[in-house]
Parts: sequence; C-alpha cells; structure tokens
Amino acid sequence: MTEIPLPKEPMAPISVDTLPEGEEWGYQIKWDGVRLLARLGDGRIDLFSRQMLNKTLIYPEAVSLLEPLRQRVCLLDGEAVIFDQSKQRPNFQLILQRERSRSAKAGTRDGSQFIYVLFDLLHLDGDDLRQLPYEERHRRLLQLFPDKQPQLFVTDLFRDLPALWSWVEQNGWEGVVAKRLAASYREGKKHKDWFKKKTALLFEVAIPGLMIRGGQVASLIMAKDGMLFGRVSSGLNEQLKERLLREGLRRKQDTPVFAALPAELKKERILWLRSPFRCIVTGLEITSDGLLRHPKIVKLYEAIND
Repeated sequence: MTEIPLPKEPMAPISVDTLPEGEEWGYQIKWDGVRLLARLGDGRIDLFSRQMLNKTLIYPEAVSLLEPLRQRVCLLDGEAVIFDQSKQRPNFQLILQRERSRSAKAGTRDGSQFIYVLFDLLHLDGDDLRQLPYEERHRRLLQLFPDKQPQLFVTDLFRDLPALWSWVEQNGWEGVVAKRLAASYREGKKHKDWFKKKTALLFEVAIPGLMIRGGQVASLIMAKDGMLFGRVSSGLNEQLKERLLREGLRRKQDTPVFAALPAELKKERILWLRSPFRCIVTGLEITSDGLLRHPKIVKLYEAIND
C-alpha cells in the first residue's frame, strides 16, 4: 500500500485582533498544546509534529488511544494537550516539558492528563479529503470518532462566536479559532480561511532571580511550573528596583535555580533567591521555547515569608 504523503506543514490559523463573523464561519476552542498529526496505514501508527518530525515514541498515549483504528488508513490532524485537572484547562508548560525532554515520562504529574484533541481529517481509506469543505471534513471526522472519550475526541464546532468567546474568557482558556466552513485544507498560512484570536494572557509566576546590571535590578527572572518562563522588566520603577535589590540580597543564594540557562542569560549577573517573589504578569503569547513574549508586571507580591 502506498504511504499517505504528509503535508510540508500543517494548515495554521492567522493571528488577528478581530475574528470574522457570519454564516460561513465556524468556531473552535484554541487548545493550548502542540500540533500532532497521526498517520495510520499498513498496521502502523506514526505521529508527526508541526515540522513533520516523528514523535511516535514521545506520545505513546496517543498511539494507544488510536489502537482500535490501527487497520484503517487515514491522516488525522490535531493537538497534543496535557490537561490540568485542578485548573480545568490545558497546561502548555507541561506539554512543553514532554517536548523538551523527548521522554514519554515527562510532562505529566498528579492531577494532569494527556489528551489528543482531533480537529481535521485529511485522508481516509485511500481518499484525499483535503479539497473538501472543512465542514464536511469535520463531519467525516465525527463519523470516525462518534464517541467522546476522556483522552481522545473531536473538538466541537460552534456557530455562536460571542457565547464561545465569553466562555473562553471566563474560564481562562487560550483563545478561539475561526474556520471558513467551505474552505479546503491549505498548508501553512497562505490562505484567508483560518484565523485565531487569543485572550489576554495572565499568569502567576515565581521570581527566583534578579538580573543585575550596573549594580541595579535590570529585570526579573520568571519561572512557571519549575521551568524558566523568561524575564520581565516592564512595570518596574526605580523605587521598586531598590526595594527588590535590598530584599534580594537578604534572600541571596549561590546556587542557580535552573540547571541549564540559555546562552544570553549565562553572560548576565543573576542574583538567585532562596525564596522567590510571587508576581502576576501578562504577555502576548508563549513561544515554542516556553518563554512569555513581551511580558509586563501586573502585580508584584513583595512580602513573602522565608
């Protein structure tokens, strides 16, 4: 049997400030995970990343979940997610731990669960479906997976954008994707058929270190779920920097908090803290490296007991 060809890159939504509305559009929750395509054929199940790198060994849960379809021939498109039960939403940092470590054992912890969310069907039993309208591809995907399992299901397709956006904002989810119902599957972003809008990102982070330049605090090192989350300086004033430096010197420890640092931080003088500050920050998005883009301090909790 001829192997189903993979796309050079999966179809991706384009970021916009305002999502399109109208009868020709459908809307889906934006799952905060990593792209994962599944190719089934010749009794094999292979998983691929956005860059078409083989991820089969990293996500054995997805392989097990797809086991009942092993004898089918199809190409699925979806998202690998680690769901945080305590917060009732996906946790991108945990799925990123899995990606970084390249280990099937990483990224899950008590109260979290791996989920494979499906949203597109590109090939099925010898038929290339990419030229079909998205609404039809989604319908056929639902036929292939009619029952929602806790860890494997087809994401819903909604028609009421205001109601969905309100739910996403109220529950702290990442955002919404708009898809033109009549659109074919087109690789990458060379289209005007899929769009995404993210909610304002708000995070509570730990500040385990202060970056010092010229004897002053230049920025704060952020950590989330025990992983480096970037650094933030926007929102600091001179008075706050002085107070942070005084308190930081009192909490100083010689051992770095992180075993490995990116090259740009290795050259910096960092005052590591034996007990971190807590901080609320906002930002545009989390990068593929797990760092927050354009972070800004919303609130800094200075009084923390050692």
